Amino acid sequence: MLFNSLDFCKFLPIVFILYWFVTNKNLKAQNFLLLAASYFFYACWDIRFLFLLIFSTFLDYFTGIKMSESQTIKRKKFWFWLSITVNIGFLGVFKYYNFFAESFAEALSTIGLTVHPWTLNVILPVGISFYTFHGLSYVIDIYKDRIKAEKNIVDYSVFVSFFPLLVAGPIERATHLLPQIKKERTFDVKNIIDGCRQIAWGLFKKIIIADLCAQNADLIFNNAADHSGSTLIMGALFFTLQIYGDFSGYSDIALGTARLFGIELLKNFSFPYFSRDISEFWRRWHISLSNWFRDYLYIPLGGSKVSTLKKIRNTFIIFLVSGFWHGANWTFIIWGLLNALYIMPSIIFNTNRKNLDVIAAGKYLPSIKEIISVLITFSLTVFAWIFFRCKTVGEALYFIKKIFSSSFFTSPKIPETTINLLIPYFIFLLFFIEWIGREQEYALGNLDKRWPKYIRHLLYYFILFGVLFLNGRSSQFIYFQF
Repeated sequence: MLFNSLDFCKFLPIVFILYWFVTNKNLKAQNFLLLAASYFFYACWDIRFLFLLIFSTFLDYFTGIKMSESQTIKRKKFWFWLSITVNIGFLGVFKYYNFFAESFAEALSTIGLTVHPWTLNVILPVGISFYTFHGLSYVIDIYKDRIKAEKNIVDYSVFVSFFPLLVAGPIERATHLLPQIKKERTFDVKNIIDGCRQIAWGLFKKIIIADLCAQNADLIFNNAADHSGSTLIMGALFFTLQIYGDFSGYSDIALGTARLFGIELLKNFSFPYFSRDISEFWRRWHISLSNWFRDYLYIPLGGSKVSTLKKIRNTFIIFLVSGFWHGANWTFIIWGLLNALYIMPSIIFNTNRKNLDVIAAGKYLPSIKEIISVLITFSLTVFAWIFFRCKTVGEALYFIKKIFSSSFFTSPKIPETTINLLIPYFIFLLFFIEWIGREQEYALGNLDKRWPKYIRHLLYYFILFGVLFLNGRSSQFIYFQF
């Protein structure tokens, strides 16, 4: 069930009405409703994988209690490693087994040995990387004595499978979400209006920006040999806008939907394309994943409180694992290593926390220096996205090689359809609104205090019309495959 589907348009109001007007006086009933709705939402993808989600949930719930009850460190470690092994095992089998089997066969072929590996012909369970990381953080936090095990199975199950975040995050922490699940929520009209506004902005980014850019990005990437270098650059820019509109749009819809039920999820994007360096970019892009790797991998490795050589090592490990988390393909690994190289100067010279504030805070326009920094950071990001988008390393290298051919200096050729003629105006509107709202939680977060009523309503009607008119062109969210 896609957020931008007619089915979800029916599903959400029904759950909302039952939640606030039928079960609103009973917290247990509300949480049970959220759990039932979440399982139904997930079953709409493939009911077979619902049982995998339920098994993973019960495993971490049970091992969490067993760790809390353990009288010895040895017993606690046993339950901890049981949960970690099974969770990583499921993720490895479904997501990475074929990659390792095929890579091993290719390695043997280089020394003259021919092997035909046995591979799995299975569909990757949607959202498995996200809900697995929910469970892993919960189990690790109990093991480290940061939290106590949750005894209420319904509350814990809602934490793992709350439908707005289930299939593509943000990756929540038990310390943040569980207390909200266990606490009574009150009907707040202002919060609900704010949630609807954030959902609308997410739909704008997904349907009007991402899906329209995707059509051109797919056309260019899938037929790179037929296009000039300048057109390939346009393809890379289209994908850069597609993946941002797609994933940040999903996150806005997820956070806005959670607000409708009185729950605040972790912020996942903070205007990353306005970043002045790569370190800032990674503090603003997929924030929940970056923070997860920081807290559960980077800091345990020693973080930044070690020698420069070890900081370099830790940084490469983080980005290598991040690339591999996105998919079992060498293109993702190279994408991760590229970002590690980008960030390396700031690690070596200890300037990685230089830009912690919002760009041009309190000002209408940035300085010339800031503009140059943003353009450099954006250009590096666009280049790295080429590897992320291409299916193979060879395809990515060919794409890049052709960009820097003599055809770089020709005019790009994009089909002159009515929609393509409108896309530059849509993109301008995206960046304009995000720029003026960059100091808010999301772009439209403070719109009612900054813009006259008639302009706000004009924008809302434009978004509504655009979403309804263009939704037939929509596609699945990119991060569902991870």
